[in-house]
Amino acid sequence: MTDRAAMIARLDGLWHDPERTRGIARAGLDILLAQPRADPGKVAAIGYCFGGHLVLELARSGTDLAAVVGFHPRLATTRPLDAGNITGTVLVCIGTDDPLISTGERLVFEEQMTAAGVDWRMNLYGGAQHSFTHPQADRVEVPGLRFDELSARRSWRAMLELFDETFS
Repeated sequence: MTDRAAMIARLDGLWHDPERTRGIARAGLDILLAQPRADPGKVAAIGYCFGGHLVLELARSGTDLAAVVGFHPRLATTRPLDAGNITGTVLVCIGTDDPLISTGERLVFEEQMTAAGVDWRMNLYGGAQHSFTHPQADRVEVPGLRFDELSARRSWRAMLELFDETFS
C-alpha cells in the first residue's frame, strides 16, 4: 500500500478493534501451526510496529505462546484487563525518542503487565526513534522515523537471548 493516508486509516481501525486484530493474528498462527515441522509447544510471536501490536493482542487473547517480542510496537489496548490472559514472556523494544509511543503509554503498559503477573521486560534504547530497526526508515522522510543501527542490533540480540532462555 503506497497511499500513506489510507494505510494509517486502515491501521487506526485495527488498533481500535482488538477482536479483528486478534483474528488476523490467529489466522496467521494457524497457518504456521498446520506446517508439519511446527512444534505447538515452542511458539514465539514477533512483530515490528503494527506487527508488534498484533502479536501483543494475540498474546492478550490467551493464545499459548512461549514468548512474544514487539519491536517499536503500539502498547495501548482497548482491552487492558486481557493482559491476564498472557501465558508467555513478553519483550518490547522501544526507542526513548519514539513520538508514537509516549512515556505515559509505556507506564500504562508496565502497570498492566505487572498487575497481571506477566513475565515481561521492556528494553528502552536511548535516542532511538520509531522504526529504529528498519534500515530504510530514513528514506520515507517522516519526522520521528529513523533507523538506528546500534539499537537495531541490540534489540535483535535481546530477542535471541529471550529465545535462548525460553527454548533451551
